[in-house]
Amino acid sequence: MRSRWYVLAVAACVLSLAFAGSASAKEIYKFGGGPAGGTFQFMAGGICTYGPVKDIKEFKVLAGASAGSVENLRSVNSGKYAMGVVYSGHVYMGRNGQMKNDPTKYEDVLAVSYFYGAPAQLVVRADSGIKSCMDLVGKKVGVGNAGSGAFANCEMFFTALGIWDKIERNAMGYNDAATAFGNNQLDAFWLFVGYPSGAVIMAAQTNDIALVDLAADADRVGFVDKNPYFSPVTIPANTYKGVTTPTPSFQDSALWVANAKVPEDVVYTLLAKIYTDEGLAHMREVKKTAKSMSVADGIRGVVTPLHPGAIKFWKEKGILK
Repeated sequence: MRSRWYVLAVAACVLSLAFAGSASAKEIYKFGGGPAGGTFQFMAGGICTYGPVKDIKEFKVLAGASAGSVENLRSVNSGKYAMGVVYSGHVYMGRNGQMKNDPTKYEDVLAVSYFYGAPAQLVVRADSGIKSCMDLVGKKVGVGNAGSGAFANCEMFFTALGIWDKIERNAMGYNDAATAFGNNQLDAFWLFVGYPSGAVIMAAQTNDIALVDLAADADRVGFVDKNPYFSPVTIPANTYKGVTTPTPSFQDSALWVANAKVPEDVVYTLLAKIYTDEGLAHMREVKKTAKSMSVADGIRGVVTPLHPGAIKFWKEKGILK
């Protein structure tokens, strides 16, 4: 019941964007989430639907639909969204003009806080014989939807491995990929998301699945060493039905970011509401992945400048000196 209520609440929050201008005199701040089945949408929606945030008199925060990290980076930088969820690596690359085929410097995207670590996950059938990414050559692979962090990171990783142009790429969201996988339309699908992922759980209901050891492939080409915003991680055994051994991988940090022009007091007020015992409990109830959120780890994984409102908040908490 909780999940159904939450999805309906987020949907209502998103739909209300269309009527925000006439429904209230409050300043509206749009928060970019992500695609269906991804953790981004739950994090943005969790903030939007938290009671004390909804009760703020001076302004209103509404969750907005998004393809994911890369789209959020661009939308927050342009001011289309005031805030959003973006991977630390994309904030870093965007700020330094290092995005693939995009020399733009996205310098108006400032970090607010750490949400969670998002590991790369590659789902295959247990009897497929696929033990490495190199076994994907000639296979049909879900690579995330265009504009998402999953797609961008898949392209980056598979290009480093030399297989990006050797697979049959299918750009789609996680839930669509899980459905296609269940219908034998995909041989594998890639995710870059906190675990456990609802899409992987869905896939495990219709097939015996396995996760590919991505750390072994990453180590072979020095992928993590060359990209310092990634770090090693292991997905624990039994996270998903039938996957009874730990799976080594690598992860990025999903960050809450804000446009540089968002007022300091807006960001500070939101942090003060969410980073309480009650606020963090709400976020964990919305999505278990939020268990990684804490005051102590508030700026973990941040390698780019912080928003002034975040600087004020984290200094008060003793996290910034």
